[in-house]
Amino acid sequence: MRPNPAVRIEYVEAFKKIAERIAETLGNVPLAQLPVKMYVAGGAALHFYTAERVSRDIDAVFSRRIALPEDLEVAYRDADGAARLLYFDRQYSDTLSLMHEDAQDDSLTLSIEGIDAARLDVRLLTPLDLAVSKLSRFGEQDRNDIVSLARHQLIRAAPLRSRAEEALAGYIGSIERVRGSIDLACRLVEDCERRAAITPLSGL
Repeated sequence: MRPNPAVRIEYVEAFKKIAERIAETLGNVPLAQLPVKMYVAGGAALHFYTAERVSRDIDAVFSRRIALPEDLEVAYRDADGAARLLYFDRQYSDTLSLMHEDAQDDSLTLSIEGIDAARLDVRLLTPLDLAVSKLSRFGEQDRNDIVSLARHQLIRAAPLRSRAEEALAGYIGSIERVRGSIDLACRLVEDCERRAAITPLSGL
């Protein structure tokens, strides 16, 4: 898949530089161990889908254990001239998120010119799995992100509930709290669906 056309080129270039630096460290890896897959979640994935909420960090995990290079942050100027920073979050772990067991298998390759997918296959969680991953914490930002995905008609309530409940089968801890988050998230998405279905009457 390609980024949303509204994603600013400055952000894409900063993301590409970080991915290229990671890919460079794989130059001596045997071909049989390539490509290494990089699964992107969080605000970076959301931004590529919706062009909303420019994230300062990249949340991602890899298909193999990898020794990352030191310099994984890029300073850049946005189109409006504002100074921004994008960095790879070394503390991110998807073990703390609600995640469907097929999320990585179903992820989508992000097509950005200059990133060699035969070496580093950069993949985004699908919009549905991205929404599911936000249900365990489900803070205000997570709720807003789910609404953003729904407003762009990238997710619907019924598949979200089904996917989340399947993911919940492999989750331990405060399950009842997460069930409440699923109910609220589905109501938020349903509200977006109702709004999208309302069309103004002609002649009024």
